[in-house]
Amino acid sequence: MVNYLYIQQKGDGAMKKKIVLAGGTGFVGTYFNKKFTELGYEVKVISRNAPNITWKDKTGIIQALEDAEMLINLAGKSVNCRYNERNKQEILNSRTETTKLLGDAIKECNNPPSLWINSSTATIYRHAEDRPMTEENGEIGSGFSVEVAKRWEEAFFSFILPKTRQIALRISIVLGSDGGVMIPYKNLVRFGLGGIQGPGTQRFSWIHIEDLFKIILYIQEHNHLSGVFNCSTPNPITNRDLMNALKRAFNRKLGLPAPAWLLELGAIFIRTETELILKSRWVIPERLVKEGFIFSYPTIDQALAQIINQKC
Repeated sequence: MVNYLYIQQKGDGAMKKKIVLAGGTGFVGTYFNKKFTELGYEVKVISRNAPNITWKDKTGIIQALEDAEMLINLAGKSVNCRYNERNKQEILNSRTETTKLLGDAIKECNNPPSLWINSSTATIYRHAEDRPMTEENGEIGSGFSVEVAKRWEEAFFSFILPKTRQIALRISIVLGSDGGVMIPYKNLVRFGLGGIQGPGTQRFSWIHIEDLFKIILYIQEHNHLSGVFNCSTPNPITNRDLMNALKRAFNRKLGLPAPAWLLELGAIFIRTETELILKSRWVIPERLVKEGFIFSYPTIDQALAQIINQKC
């Protein structure tokens, strides 16, 4: 097993190994920053605002990437918004333009990161209630969100970087105690609105945030890995199963259902899209399983128990 508390000797001094987190101020990025710092890494964060390195500071980005062990790009405007033309353009540009900027910066480095992990999304696959989508046999869908994912991955893999291994993570819904979708789900269940959403048969593919972090470390350790990986639990569930699990976890017996028409009205009111709830994402991490990766939280009940107790 690899010891991740690395120390690199340079001349008479010692320097910690360095990780660069692009878009590192959100729910996942903040968690990664904390975990890498605990492991003894120097973490450089690129974001829109100071005191971090900003996207306009191209020299600062190149300097951060120089001698870094790994770049993790999580940048992108939240999709939790209405899909008007302005937001759609921002969602696309915030992913493709930052990816291109990072690729260009790596090309300027004398000693670039040996690994570049770029976010993608499991929503790249079609609405699926008939069978699971794997990296090899999954069918790419259609529509705005899918087009964003395709363009994002195209921007990433357009770079040929001889010194840098490239991996795109098609990440499903991330569950954790300090943010993300768990906050609205907790509130729904606590206020008696924890019934099925829409038909309830749509698949919910998810991953615990700790397992997502462990996947990063696993890929870092296994140098032969490259390409695309689905990041989701091997045990996706239906929306009905999800809401029942949430009610059990929060000790609530009843929950009012929300039919599709009511979700549409609610989405307009809170300025979001029902696709986030109604699209059936049935995604399986086939490559990770075949490689021998072990999930710490493979089932929804295990994940929710940890999240509620905040033992992570």
